[in-house]
Amino acid sequence: MNILAIDTATEACSVALKTEDGTVFSRFEICPQQHSQRLLPMVDEVLAESGRTLASLDLLTYGRGPGSFTGVRIATGMIQGLALGTGHSVVGVSTLAAMAQQQIAATSARFVASAIDARMGEVYFAVYENTNQGLVLVVEEQVCPPETAAELLQSLSIEFDTVGTGWAAYEALGSLTNIDKTSVLYPSAEHMLSLALVANDNGEATKAIDIEPVYLRDKVTWKKLPGRE
Repeated sequence: MNILAIDTATEACSVALKTEDGTVFSRFEICPQQHSQRLLPMVDEVLAESGRTLASLDLLTYGRGPGSFTGVRIATGMIQGLALGTGHSVVGVSTLAAMAQQQIAATSARFVASAIDARMGEVYFAVYENTNQGLVLVVEEQVCPPETAAELLQSLSIEFDTVGTGWAAYEALGSLTNIDKTSVLYPSAEHMLSLALVANDNGEATKAIDIEPVYLRDKVTWKKLPGRE
């Protein structure tokens, strides 16, 4: 199966394409506020490098959030455009799960706690377990104060790896772990590929018109310019 993944939910912008023979072509950049300029050129680059066309793909996937409101909307809009133009099915992948999957691929950790700085004194948070059946949620995705996330982790009494920007952003979380060992800070489209394939096998693929971003909260995190309220 030829599958294309994109993500712009955080400061990172990434694109990955996996071909039917298992070869992966990818791009990853830290480019805050440049996602809309960089995303389509990166898609074109991996298509050209792989020798594939949009029409030859079998499945599209995207980082559905949580993350930056603007970033999640960019990926959602782009994947809808690509899917509507080709008729391909789409799978949304959690950005929190993608980071956990990347950590597991690198370390074979059993438990991974994902925390993205959500601003306004909150984090996007979830805990996953690496099982023979794949990634399993131990603590459901949520937006919460870092103190709440810390309490949830302490109540589990488990050893866990950490991923995401939330650990360095808030002392309540940073005090629970060695921040220097948190090497996966942002989700990557490359590590959404395997999760998307599992979701597709489980019948979770849908039409482009039916996909929805996941914000976990409805409060905006930016202020309008003076005089434009």
